Amino acid sequence: MIIKEIIQIGNPILSKKSKFVANINSKETQRVIKNLIDSVRYHDLIGIAASQIGEKLRIFVTEVRKTAYRNLEKDILRIYINPKIVWSSKKQIIIYEGCGSVAYAKLFAPVKRPEKIIIEAFDGVGNKFRLKAEGFLSRVIQHEYDHLDGVEFTEKITDMRKIMSSEEYKKMMISKM
Repeated sequence: MIIKEIIQIGNPILSKKSKFVANINSKETQRVIKNLIDSVRYHDLIGIAASQIGEKLRIFVTEVRKTAYRNLEKDILRIYINPKIVWSSKKQIIIYEGCGSVAYAKLFAPVKRPEKIIIEAFDGVGNKFRLKAEGFLSRVIQHEYDHLDGVEFTEKITDMRKIMSSEEYKKMMISKM
């Protein structure tokens, strides 16, 4: 198990576009995938992009599950290599987001994104897939996809007055249950 520290906002690697993965089955690509899986689970995140562990490759993983902040509907571990969002709904919704690369997920803020998307990508063994996502999975995919283009969620905050600490966010989520 290789656990990588999560690179924090301000580090220039987070603002650079990631590179296309030429060989999915290479040892290097497989090493990055393994490190992403180990790191997303260790840090109790629901998604992580390669740039967040210092690798500028177009790879991210998602694993929506219960976390310290939300009791989410569980989704399987998914690997996205060279992803492309090919469709997004006109309807957009505002949901609070946090990020392991922004104060170690200690900051949450409202972000507006399309409610549904369709993404095409390759999985960890090179099979191409197409996925229609909605709800929280759609949100996580879009968030991680932004990392591949060097965009942090802080650039998409809809109302700076509504930023809150993770502790206040937890209180807000508990009161909604």
